[in-house]
Amino acid sequence: MSTFNPLRRRVLGDSASEPSRTSSPNPAARAGEPVTLVPASKLEKLTKERSKKRQWLVFGLGGLFGIIFAALFAQQQNVINLEGLMDINLDTLLDAIPAGFVNDAKDITRHERETVNYDSFMVGLHLQSQGVKARHPVIMIPGVISTGLESWGTEEWSRQYFRKRLWGSWSMMRALVLDKASWKRHIMLDKLTGLDPPGIKLRAAQGFDAADFFITGYWIWSKILENLATLGYDPSNAFTAAYDWRLSCEKLELRDHYFTRLKAHIETAKKTSGEKVVLVSHSMGSQVLFYFLHWVEAKGYGDGGRKWVDDFVDSWINISGSLLGALKGYPAVLSGEMKDTAQLNAFAVYGLEKFLAKHERVEIFRAMPGASSMLPIGGNAVWGNKTFAPDDSSNQTVSYGTFINFKESNSTQSPANLTVDESHEYLMKNSDTWYQDQVRSAYSYGVAHTKVEVEANAKDPRKWMNPLETRLPLAPHLKIYCFYGVGKPTERSYWYREDRDPLTSVNVTIDTSLTLGDIDHGVVMGEGDGTVPLMSNGYMCAKGWRINRYNPAGVKIKVYEMPHEPDRFSPRGGPNTGRFAVPFPSIFPLTIPSVGDHVDILGRASLNDLILRVAGGKGEHIDENYVTNIREYAEKVKIHEER
Repeated sequence: MSTFNPLRRRVLGDSASEPSRTSSPNPAARAGEPVTLVPASKLEKLTKERSKKRQWLVFGLGGLFGIIFAALFAQQQNVINLEGLMDINLDTLLDAIPAGFVNDAKDITRHERETVNYDSFMVGLHLQSQGVKARHPVIMIPGVISTGLESWGTEEWSRQYFRKRLWGSWSMMRALVLDKASWKRHIMLDKLTGLDPPGIKLRAAQGFDAADFFITGYWIWSKILENLATLGYDPSNAFTAAYDWRLSCEKLELRDHYFTRLKAHIETAKKTSGEKVVLVSHSMGSQVLFYFLHWVEAKGYGDGGRKWVDDFVDSWINISGSLLGALKGYPAVLSGEMKDTAQLNAFAVYGLEKFLAKHERVEIFRAMPGASSMLPIGGNAVWGNKTFAPDDSSNQTVSYGTFINFKESNSTQSPANLTVDESHEYLMKNSDTWYQDQVRSAYSYGVAHTKVEVEANAKDPRKWMNPLETRLPLAPHLKIYCFYGVGKPTERSYWYREDRDPLTSVNVTIDTSLTLGDIDHGVVMGEGDGTVPLMSNGYMCAKGWRINRYNPAGVKIKVYEMPHEPDRFSPRGGPNTGRFAVPFPSIFPLTIPSVGDHVDILGRASLNDLILRVAGGKGEHIDENYVTNIREYAEKVKIHEER
């Protein structure tokens, strides 16, 4: 990949000496100066001046890299010799690009670096000036996108990848493009054991560097870390607890002793600081943490007893937690598809299928049992029946309740339209025995309607990831904060058809030819954060944990919804994106990041403010903020207090 370094230097400037993270303001220069808030009008002007330039840059670079990746795909068909492509002199190639284009690229890059320098520490610096400082130790449990997996295998086929990330880096992209068979061999778990295949050893990358960025320039937790640092956090009182998300929770403890080590981290943090811990989880990390809260109490597992959580955990900050699953996980394991693949154009679909066909994607997704934890939880009670769903709107033509729909229902592959409960059965019936065994031995997706059921489930690890079959810890002093984005269209149901292609083993496929009313290329969108539906993000926080059998100790829950209001010219929301309801409006008289996207929300200023206040012991001053109808939807869910 070093061949591309000249391109990066010519377009973006010489940054060889810079670290992968965004550059930081000079602490020495800042020490004696007051904090200056830049007016919103100035930031908006800077953004608008470069909007058109950025569009041309995106289109231009897209075309350039489109040519390169087309060559990569063509190499699989022996059309182009890839080795010849790698010998191209990119300096010569850049000489053919207009000088104005290159200068615009440099100008935009410089502007965005300046904006990041201003923006990165703003929240923490202001709270520091208000007297907020580090109090509770902070432990972060990331999601899938922010947990890199690196190879530790020393067999001949793994040596070239030693300590290189095969998930979450450019090494992953390179391996996937140039050595697909080897990448698949490393990333897939053994289908029978759910553990490492013989001779393969992938482990979760650890430390802050593992959570900062997915790939260079694509930040994940870096904004949160920067703001925590302004309050006095460092590696002595802030930790990340990365995990191999491919594994089921049971295997995660069996192979990596993950929950044993997490328990020790928390106990040590309290012992050294004298304060209980704040746990911060994102996405699938919230499911993993919920499992831990049961594991740590259980006899023969964590052996902490019923008082452990109350003794060691002050607060749980649940960011965009997929507590009731992510519906897009279902088509991924059924047919290797989701909205992102369904809405590609015909040429892109051809390239994708030649590169990584549907049956290969299905095999990969199913050989990662941990990912199946995000299949929808709660069945028809939460997601609806044949005619009704709690989150249906008045202007819908078809209910969300039929989750998998078939335009033509005339065979076992294309039965009548299916609810979520029926879709689970359909998936099991149309998948290999090894996958059925992995899922049924690790997970349960139902609902416990009585206190007796809930208490019995405390002894069944298969239920520990399901908040509708188990209770919160008996920790009356614990506080739970649910922070999540809303207002971004999110996959809610699908239209399928039979796949009659004799070259594929997948029997059905999303009907991408169907675009009608609410249906866009076979996908129906609902409310959510772009990845996790509103019902999964919000139901337990708004209503489920207000039901006594799921929260017998009366743990306090606060909800803060954040509307998605991105900068139209920035792929990640931009630094100046429009005003919104911040928790403390007088503090932020500026236009600041207001993305509600599932991942990009981690860089949102208002979320960073909320996290820092909880960590600094000021969480009691946070008021709830609802902008959706989640409470109205929650009342329609077929789960009630026991009489």
